[in-house]
Amino acid sequence: MKVAWLDEIQWTEDGLVPVIAQLQDSGRVVMFAWMNRESLVLTVAEGYAVYWSRSRNRLWRKGEESGHRQKVIDMQLDCDADVILLKIEQEGGIACHTGRESCFYRSLKDGAWQATEPVLKDPKAIYK
Repeated sequence: MKVAWLDEIQWTEDGLVPVIAQLQDSGRVVMFAWMNRESLVLTVAEGYAVYWSRSRNRLWRKGEESGHRQKVIDMQLDCDADVILLKIEQEGGIACHTGRESCFYRSLKDGAWQATEPVLKDPKAIYK
């Protein structure tokens, strides 16, 4: 697919671009993921984040199992055109598969990574 704005992106050798998801209201970074051309086009068309899952090797509509979708409010490309920032509204208030608001919930303290954010919902209750 030939689309001018897609061609401005500096894709990795495997056709991906890193994506940061940030809460529109607070500015908190809640997730990092990857997109390919198809997932980026779908994100723009649908208004909700669609990522490329490297582990599943397929498109991944954020919230397809959990219901915790990410409504895209704004999309920005960095100065090097190699990272995308999504400003989102996080449905359900949970972005992480661990049941937390953010995937960034561990802080380095006393030489070890320690969980500093609470689990808002047990993952067993989220994923069937």
